[in-house]
Amino acid sequence: MSVTLVKTKKLPASTPIFCTSPSSWDADSKLLSPAQRAWAKAVGFAGKVDTHTLIADEKGGIALVLAGVRGADDPYALAALPQALPLGRYRLAEEGLALDPQAAALSWSLGDYVFDAYKARGRAGAELLLADGPEAQRGLAVATAMCATRDLVNTPAEDMGPAHLANAVKLVGKPHGAKVKEIVGDALLKQNFPAIHAVGRAAAADRAPRLIELTWGNPKHPRLSLVGKGVCFDSGGLDIKPADGMRLMKKDMGGAANALGLAALVMALKLPVHLQLLIPAVENAISGNAFRPGDVFRTRKGLTIEIGNTDAEGRVVLCDAMAYACEAKPDLLIDMATLTGAARVALGPELPALFTRDMALGRELVDLGLQERDPLWHMPLWQPYQALIETPMADVSNSGSSPMAGAVTAALFLDRFVPAEQAWLHLDLFAWTNLSRPGRPVGGEAQTIRTLIHYLERRYSA
Repeated sequence: MSVTLVKTKKLPASTPIFCTSPSSWDADSKLLSPAQRAWAKAVGFAGKVDTHTLIADEKGGIALVLAGVRGADDPYALAALPQALPLGRYRLAEEGLALDPQAAALSWSLGDYVFDAYKARGRAGAELLLADGPEAQRGLAVATAMCATRDLVNTPAEDMGPAHLANAVKLVGKPHGAKVKEIVGDALLKQNFPAIHAVGRAAAADRAPRLIELTWGNPKHPRLSLVGKGVCFDSGGLDIKPADGMRLMKKDMGGAANALGLAALVMALKLPVHLQLLIPAVENAISGNAFRPGDVFRTRKGLTIEIGNTDAEGRVVLCDAMAYACEAKPDLLIDMATLTGAARVALGPELPALFTRDMALGRELVDLGLQERDPLWHMPLWQPYQALIETPMADVSNSGSSPMAGAVTAALFLDRFVPAEQAWLHLDLFAWTNLSRPGRPVGGEAQTIRTLIHYLERRYSA
C-alpha cells in the first residue's frame, strides 16, 4: 500500500494536496494566494472531478497540488493521483475541502492498485501520509480486502486452481486464528457433497474438486454463513463455450474471491459473529468422466438435478454448499457468484443483481449501495418462473426451458435449496471491470463488499 499512517501529531515533510470540488471551487479558491489563483485560471483548473494541477514554489519544486474530487466521502476521491503525481510524499492540506480519512486511505490505495505479478511494474506510486486513526485504519482494511480480491480474480487459472484457492483462504484466515478445512476429491462423495464432485471430477488430479470451509469467531454469536462460487476455470464442460466466451473464465471464481474479501473484512473489523465461509472449488473441465447433458445427480439436500446444460455448473456446486450452510440454521446466509450472463444483459457489468425474499431488506441494500457507490440492484424471485426449471426426469433442471429470465431462474434454482424461513441474500455479480477509470483498472473487481460490510456492521452492532 502507498498510504502510510503516521502516529505523531505532526506529519513529516510532504507536499500538501488542496482538495476542492466543482461546487465548492469558487469559495475554496479564495483560500489560495493571488498567484496560485491566477495559475489555476491560466491552466483551466476549476475543481473538475479527477483533475489536478501542480503549483511550483520559488525553487522550482512543488508547493501545492490542487485536486478536484466528487465529495468528502467519495471512495474514489484521490484515485486519479497516486500514479499521476511525481514520486514523493504527500499529505492532505488543512485548507480546502476536508476529506474523510477513510475515503482518503481507500481511494489512494485503490488508485495505486496495479496487478503486476507477471510483469515488471513501470513505477511505484506516490505516497500519501495520513494521521493514524480508526477511520484511516478502516479505509486501509477495506482497500486491502478489495485489492486482494482483485488479485485473486486477475490471477490466471494455471496459478489459481482449487488447491491455490484453498491456500488463499488459509493465508487470509491465519492472522485471525480462523480454522480452515478441506474435503477433497472422492471424499466429497463419502461426506455427501455429490453435486460438487460431479462438476469437478473431470479435472486433473492436482486440480481435484473440494469444499473449503473457514470458521472464525465466538460460537455464541449469531452465525453468518458466506458461500462463494469457486469455479476456477469454466470451459463450459461438454457444452463447451466458444473461444470468446471462454477467454475470461479465469474470473468464474469471482464469487469466491469476493466472499473471501468480505470474510477478511468481517475478521479484520472483529464483527461479533460466528463466521462460516464455504467455497466449493472446482474446475469445469472436459475429459472422459465429465458430467453430461441429461445426467441426473442427487444433491446433499436430497433433491435430484437433471443436467440440462453443463455450462450452468455454478448453481450445481453452490446448491450442496448452501444446503450444508443451512443445516446449522445461520442468522444470515449470503452467497456470491458470477452466475449468469443474463444478469449482465439485464444490468450490465457494474450492477450486481441482488435476490432476496425480504423486500424491505432488498430496498435497504439498494439504498445503501447507492450511498456507498458500491451498487447492486434488487431483482425478483418470481415464483411463477419455477415452471421454467421443472423437468419430468428429476426434481429440478439446472437450466431453464427458455432463454428468458435466466438470472431469475438461476436464483430460483438456488431458492429450492434454502429453507423458507432462512434469511438469505443471493448476489449474481460480474467481478470484473471492463472500462478503466481512476481506482478501477480493467480486470478483476471487488463488488458489493463495501455495501455488505456496512450492512453487516449495522445488523450486528452492539
